[in-house]
Amino acid sequence: MAESKKKKKILLLSDDLRMSSGIATVSKEFVFGTLDKFDWVQLGAAVNHPDKGKEIDLGKDARKISGIEDASLKIIPWTGYGDANILRELIMRHQPDAILHFTDPRYWRWLYEMEAEVRQNIPILFYHIWDDLPDPHYNRDYYESCDWLGCISRQTYGIVKRVGALESETIKPLEDWQVKYVPHGINSDTFKPTKVPAEFKKQVLGGKDYKFVLFWMNRNIKRKQPSDVIWAFNKFRDGLAEEDKDKVCLIMHTAPIDQNGTDLIEVQKRIAPGCDIKFSTDRVNQEQLNWLYNLSDATINIAGNEGFGLTTAESVMAGTPTIVNVTGGLQDQCGFKIDGKYITADDYVEIGSLHNWRDWEDKVTHGSWIKPVWPRVQTMVGSVPTPYIIDDKVDVYDVADAIKYWYDKTSKERKEAGLDGRKEFMGEMGLNSLNQNKQMADGINEAIKNWRPKKKANVYKIR
Repeated sequence: MAESKKKKKILLLSDDLRMSSGIATVSKEFVFGTLDKFDWVQLGAAVNHPDKGKEIDLGKDARKISGIEDASLKIIPWTGYGDANILRELIMRHQPDAILHFTDPRYWRWLYEMEAEVRQNIPILFYHIWDDLPDPHYNRDYYESCDWLGCISRQTYGIVKRVGALESETIKPLEDWQVKYVPHGINSDTFKPTKVPAEFKKQVLGGKDYKFVLFWMNRNIKRKQPSDVIWAFNKFRDGLAEEDKDKVCLIMHTAPIDQNGTDLIEVQKRIAPGCDIKFSTDRVNQEQLNWLYNLSDATINIAGNEGFGLTTAESVMAGTPTIVNVTGGLQDQCGFKIDGKYITADDYVEIGSLHNWRDWEDKVTHGSWIKPVWPRVQTMVGSVPTPYIIDDKVDVYDVADAIKYWYDKTSKERKEAGLDGRKEFMGEMGLNSLNQNKQMADGINEAIKNWRPKKKANVYKIR
């Protein structure tokens, strides 16, 4: 089938759509959600792929899944994150109307080093996410190298608006159309309240009937704080009556041993020897993941840095309440209000972040589906590419209290709270894929409409 000539063609640079990473999952959601509006070509990165550089036509699959008769989707898988030569080849071969980049810009530094060349012909659009303050002024070069920035969280929007507003003799501030809040969205047809098959539940829980099940799903890396989850769960369990201690369970869907994290089996053995902790290591599809949310009484995410927190939002959309650290993009999911009104992305331009409990704990309300845990300690961490960023640390005693909060609720109360969250995500908060896809499509079209080719640089010979 010939590609549509009416639709704009977008070249996407992100994790291969066929991966299970958060970047790939979100990319797939907005690509498949806009196949009626755009033809898509992806340079699929981050996979050590045997078909590196080979063009794979997924149009047939895209048409079958989406129901869009003229859907067009091609992937060129790549080992690592590509280079300037493959981009030049893809631009020449496919003649895209725009480039959309989604993930950490540091992995794609070569793209921004050649932005003057690219932007003479097509715009560069960047779907951006950033974890925390202080404002990353070291990202300014990336922002200035883009024609449009879609911001995945309210905090990210505030950061880009502040950093992008700076003006100098050589730099113009970003215009309003160039910076948009495009909220992260969860597919409500995939993640929803449902009955869990008895066999699956038996497989996960070993056939035991628990009074309370807590679910944690993240990669076993330091910033996700998996050891603190175990530590806090142990403290929560210690506070229960003796006859109830064996009626609670923690499920951790992760690799229990990871060189970028720790040995969680050893942590359990020494820190929480009496706790019933089940390490779920089998690969699950999205339907099975939805079952995991539904068989749980609550979920938890106390990461010290979190751009958004995909699994937390999936949990709420599935109707399961959650516990979160008040940091980064997790704030979007808390339903924070001041004087009965939701805090907006524009508010975050002035606020910066709500993570400082001294300033905000008593001034905001939150949604019934969330038990927020306010970070009590903030440390400054960094590296050469990311010189500074705040790491928000929660107190394990506060986390244990938060677990107890959901434990003390009845099953009906927990379910009602989760359903409240799903309703708000689908409504005013807009954290659903339909809204995300609409905002993304509108932003792409507006950016293409307003884009003007970048002037060629003057080159002078030095004698």
